Order: sequence, then C-alpha cells, then structure tokens
Amino acid sequence: MDTARYVFGVLLVIGLPPGMLWWFLVHPFVGFWRRVGAVETLIIMSAIGVLGVVGLLAIKDTLLLTDYGTQPGLVALAAALATGSVWIAVKRRKHLTTRILVGLPELEESGHGGSLLSEGIYSRVRHPRYVEIVVGCLAYAVFANYLGAYIVAGLTVPVVHLIVLLEEKELIDRFGDEYVDYAARVPRYIPRRG
Repeated sequence: MDTARYVFGVLLVIGLPPGMLWWFLVHPFVGFWRRVGAVETLIIMSAIGVLGVVGLLAIKDTLLLTDYGTQPGLVALAAALATGSVWIAVKRRKHLTTRILVGLPELEESGHGGSLLSEGIYSRVRHPRYVEIVVGCLAYAVFANYLGAYIVAGLTVPVVHLIVLLEEKELIDRFGDEYVDYAARVPRYIPRRG
C-alpha cells in the first residue's frame, strides 16, 4: 500500500502542474497559437509538458514532503472521490471528445471551431471536466496522504477557476451570445437542484 500511495503522490505532483500550465499557455495566447497551427502547437505544448514532468520528476521526493502514512479511512474516502470523478468522466466523455479535450477547436485558424457543448452533463454544469479534475486530484491526494499532494490538490481549486475564466473568455469570443445565454442558464460547477 505504501508503494501505491507513493506512486499516486508522485503522479499528482509531477503531472498536474504541467497539465495546468498547458491551458495557461493556450487560452490567453490562442490567437498566436492559431497562427502557429494546430499540429505545431500540440508538438510545442507536448514538449513543454514533457520537460515539465521530467523536471519535476527530478525533485519528486522534495515535492512530496511529509508522508502521513496509510490511513484506512482516507483510503475509503479516496475510493469514494475516485468513483465520483470516474462517474463524471463517463458522463462527459459522451460529449467531450479527445479532439476537443486537447484544444483543437480553439486552435482552428478561423477562430470559430467546434460547436458549443450543451447536452447531457453539459446541460447541468458548464465545466464537468474541471469538476472531474478537482475531485480526481482530491482522490489522489487523500489516497497518497503526503503533504505535498495535499498542497497541489488544494492549489488545484483556484488554478482551475482561473483556467475556467480564461476559457470562458475564449468561448465568448468564439460563440458570442450563444455562450452568454448558455452561461446564464447553466451553472459553472455545481448543478442546481431540480
């Protein structure tokens, strides 16, 4: 169990920061990346991501900080959180294809790529993928039970919110009033009752 906790902790502290960086480099500079081209952008961004993971891997033990040990109650909580994250993933995968997930519609040269997702789980919350990420990161952190994993998971909430704000600006630019009307009807993260 200790090895599994360590692996999950390492995956969180080396994988999440480069993944978040991807969107901080894409959304504010989408016009630049459209001129560069989608394939070229994916190659450049993937290289940056790999370099980030390799760099963080070199200091993984420093990033993990204190190990609080295996706690059966936390393992059960992690399983419940992971189940919730997987449930969201299954629901959103029906609509959010890999092509959309890596940002290809944003990168289309015309600036009008893709269509607005507003069906299924997207009719209940605007950003289920980000809710899935936050819940999944919490699951990883609680299971790993390392201080560094808790810090990374805690920072995920404000970082994801900033990414969402950048993405929503891009979505308004791309879809205009259609997105504004959608945003008025559908909450960002937590579905309304009923």
